[in-house]
Amino acid sequence: MLEILNVNTKSLQKEFVEFQYKLYEDCPQFVPPFRSDIFMMMNKEKHPFYDHSDSDHFIAKRDGKVVGKIAALENKPFNEFHHVKDAQFYLFDCIDDQEVANALFDKVTEWARGRGLTHIVGPKGYGPLDGYGIQVEGFEHRQMMNMMNYNYPYYQQLAENYGFVKEVDFVSSYLEPQNYELPEKIKKAVEIVKKRGRLRVMNFRNKKHVIEWKYKIKDAYNRAFVHNWEYYPLSDRELDYAVDNAIQVVVPSLLNIILNEDDDIVGFVLPFPDVSAAMQKNKGRLGPVGIIRLLRELKTTQWLDFNGIGILPEYQGMGGNALLMDALLKAAQADKRFIHSELTQVAETAIQMRKDLDNLGVRYYKNHRVYGKNID
Repeated sequence: MLEILNVNTKSLQKEFVEFQYKLYEDCPQFVPPFRSDIFMMMNKEKHPFYDHSDSDHFIAKRDGKVVGKIAALENKPFNEFHHVKDAQFYLFDCIDDQEVANALFDKVTEWARGRGLTHIVGPKGYGPLDGYGIQVEGFEHRQMMNMMNYNYPYYQQLAENYGFVKEVDFVSSYLEPQNYELPEKIKKAVEIVKKRGRLRVMNFRNKKHVIEWKYKIKDAYNRAFVHNWEYYPLSDRELDYAVDNAIQVVVPSLLNIILNEDDDIVGFVLPFPDVSAAMQKNKGRLGPVGIIRLLRELKTTQWLDFNGIGILPEYQGMGGNALLMDALLKAAQADKRFIHSELTQVAETAIQMRKDLDNLGVRYYKNHRVYGKNID
């Protein structure tokens, strides 16, 4: 017998969290998230998402055994900004069983309908650092930390058989920084921008220096993606939460920001050393040994992740994009140990950024699809 339970006790919360680890325990591409991060997403007292919005979590059980899970969300600032009535689903995991998937999606539909919402999209999470979409291409490649989701190939069919259709794709691309040179037209654009002297690139000395610029970085982050499909104005607490988490793993010497003549931030590149290997060994736990593994991996990994590349819309036609691409490459080449890099999850609706990636000649190698479905 299949039943769907509202996750409203600590024991059910634990079952909800643990199911993903059991489902993927033999998958070499899967990078286990920190259990504390998932519990935080469920914490309505502490997570900044709940300052303005709501979410509930559900598990599917068959004969007492957990066989699937899902979260239903209503992001009120997003809906208000875009003038829509969307519900979101996230944290979806399921055995390869259409009955189970249908029951979970039915529960989200029921939840959304009860709130007067008319459309469901997902996977789409609680903040800007949560990965988007169901992976539909590139299953042979390891997940990039928790900057994206990883799932088995059958998830696509489970969603599409239910009636979900493509809403937007988020592509991730690969670049070998040490064996790469900027195309001539980008080099020329960079020279022109530098000669004009209106924009310049600034690097950081240490994390203290980064923290001094924290609020300007927050403001630029909130303004750079205003035309993006996934954008909504983040609250101060959401920005603090995102920036504070990012600062923990960012390497200051690799962080680049672009300033205008008034020293306002107009663009940024946020590179993160990939600590996926250490996260796999930690298996979702973060004790003293796990922290040591992560710190060691930060210093030895050969992979660099770019997840947070933005430029204010008004500077995109002024050579700012070219300067950003130049800064990105120099950041990747600054340390010779980085022989691989990934540009993570750029939406197909971010037209200028996708053009820049085409101009760079990157290799698209992963694709995550956010699905949508109208509520009947």
